[in-house]
This record gives sequence, C-alpha cells and structure tokens, in this order.
Amino acid sequence: MNYLIIRKNLQHLRHFGLSIKYPTYANENTRTEIKLIEKSNTVGANSVRPSNENTEERIIEPVYTLEDTDFEYSLRPKRLSEFIGQEKVKENLKIFIDAAKKRGENLDHVLLYGPPGLGKTSLASIIANEMGVNIKSTSGPAIEKPGDLAALLTNLQDGDVLFIDEIHRLSRQVEEILYPAMEDYFLDIIIGKGPAAQSIKIDLKRFTLIGATTRAGQLTGPLRDRFGVIMRLELYTEEQLCDIITRSSVILAIPTAQEGAKEIAHRSRGTPRIANRLLKRVRDFAEVLGDGRITKELAKIALDRLEIDNIGLDSLDKRLLTMIIKGYGGGPVGLDTLASALGEEAVTLEDVCEPFLMQLGFIARTPRGRTATALAYQHLGIEQMGQQKME
Repeated sequence: MNYLIIRKNLQHLRHFGLSIKYPTYANENTRTEIKLIEKSNTVGANSVRPSNENTEERIIEPVYTLEDTDFEYSLRPKRLSEFIGQEKVKENLKIFIDAAKKRGENLDHVLLYGPPGLGKTSLASIIANEMGVNIKSTSGPAIEKPGDLAALLTNLQDGDVLFIDEIHRLSRQVEEILYPAMEDYFLDIIIGKGPAAQSIKIDLKRFTLIGATTRAGQLTGPLRDRFGVIMRLELYTEEQLCDIITRSSVILAIPTAQEGAKEIAHRSRGTPRIANRLLKRVRDFAEVLGDGRITKELAKIALDRLEIDNIGLDSLDKRLLTMIIKGYGGGPVGLDTLASALGEEAVTLEDVCEPFLMQLGFIARTPRGRTATALAYQHLGIEQMGQQKME
C-alpha cells in the first residue's frame, strides 16, 4: 500500500470530521500500520494550526484547529436559508444556483476568499447541497503532485463539487494540470521522462471546482481568471454574530440569555469561528460558577479571565501594542524586530494580530515599519507624548 497516500487521506478525514474505513483487503499488519500513521499524524490540512512549543495558544485566533473539528461540523448550516450573514453573497449565489438548475447545467467554478473563520467551507458544502450533488474536499498543500489531482478528478461524477481549501498553496505543476480540467474537462498528464515520456489524455466528467483562500492576491492570474464566480466574504456585524451564537446555543442545548450572547459577540472580532469557540469556553464557566445559563455577568467574568477585553484584544495584541509604544517610542519599528522582542513568529504577528489591529486603526504600516496610532494609546490608557502624537 502507498502509506504516503494513507497519511494524506487521514489528514483529510480528521480535518473534516470523517471516520476511517479500512480497505477490505487490509490484513491485521496493515491495519496496525495505518493506526500508527494516524497516531503520528498530528496535523491535518494547512488551515489547521500546527502545534508549536514556542507559540502561545490563542482562543481568539480564527485559524482552524483540531479541537474545532467535531464542534464546527455539528454547527455548519446545510442550506442558504440557514446561513447567517453575508447577505450579498447569499443572494447572488442563490441566483447562480437557481439559474444553473433551471438550465440543467453545472454551476460555474467558484472562488471564495476572505479572512479565516468566516464560512468559506460551510458555503462550499451548502452549494453542493443546494445543487443536489456530492462534494469531495481537500486542501492545496495536500495535493503534492499531478497524480494526486488526477486521482481526485477521475473519481468525480457528473455535477460533483471539488472543494480545495487554501487553493493559493497549490504547486505550480499541479496548477498547470488544473487549467485544462477547469476549462475543457480533461487531463493532459505526461508519464515518464526523456525519450520514454508519454502524454496521456484523460476525459473528465463535468464538475464544479470551489476554491477557498485567505490570500487571493497570491493566486496566479491564469488560475483566478478561470473562476466564473468570485466572491469575497466580509467580517460579521455584532448583530449577526449574536444570531449565530443564539443558533449555536440552541443546537448545543446551552441556555443563553440575549445579553450574554451579545457580550460574547462583542468580543469575537467579527468572526463566527471565534464566537463559537468562545461560546464553548463561556459555557464551562457558566456550569462551574453558575447554574449553567450564560448571562451577561457570567460571560463578562469568563472572557475577562480569558484575558479578552471588551473589543476582542487578547494578551498578545496588547503586548504588541505596548512593545511598539513603550519599547520603541510608538514606532516605526520593523516586524522582525517586534517578533524577536515578543518571542513570536513574524508570520503570526503579520497574519493573526495585524489585520484586526489595523481594522481598528490601532497600528499603521509605513515604509519604515509599524507605528502605533492615537487610538492605540487611548485604548491602553497611555499618554501620548513627543513626535508620535497625532492630533
């Protein structure tokens, strides 16, 4: 058996909350080896955050973790009517889906992009459900060579959906193979090297590719242009997050007061994944410190203990702002310098902390580095002095 393929399949199964079925031909030794691979394989697709001894676990980080697998799978909406928020995206998708069904055609290829945790994977599943077809899911880094992509595409039936998460991380070789598959529904694969190389053309069933990415700018132009439907997902409002938390609390049978849901929504950074994760943690406090019902007071106590302030900043965000202000006089300071001073990876600060802080207007990027704004001084209660003061 190809144990590299088994390892990769185990990543997909655990990432999407599916169970493992052994092959009918698998003997006891094979089953044991598969179990050993599963045990050693601690990280799924790239959207699952890997463990890192030097990285602080953040409950408000929107990146998908293994802890979210079963929880999110049970909460995912199955239809567009159940999906909360993203009204423009839903309205347009409904028109495209209804038009495709009316013509008896496949839905055009769809690209969903935006910050992590906003519902791209959920929308992919909803599209498949609305079209009444099957969906196969994978991720960009998991497709390592053209043969992996060929195996996925040749197993699709007419109208099926192939969902590729983090599609911007596809290798260039795989991406080149994907072009004719998306346009003309065939694969052109070269087998062998040198004079013995052969070109094989494989016809495919008509399918719909749904790509999801948090970095649309890293997609190559030819790949992006082959998507007929491109949609951006925006951060959610506090009211929408409150509705999501209320829906989740009903599904999970968690008694939640309206004010308690609002308190959680207010600190969720506009991201449903964070809101649902905070709901789980606040539930623990409510069951131990109260009668199990999430009230505004219990939610406030729980989130304060988790060091999440009233606008969603956690200890790492505050350490970053404090370091810029007190350590470097408000900036400008380089990203690598900040990462070294805080003991964090530069990519963590750039991808996780900075986007939200910039949305709040707390930091600014300049050619010379990061600077703290007057709003950051005001939020931290630090008096702004010197040349960095902004009127």
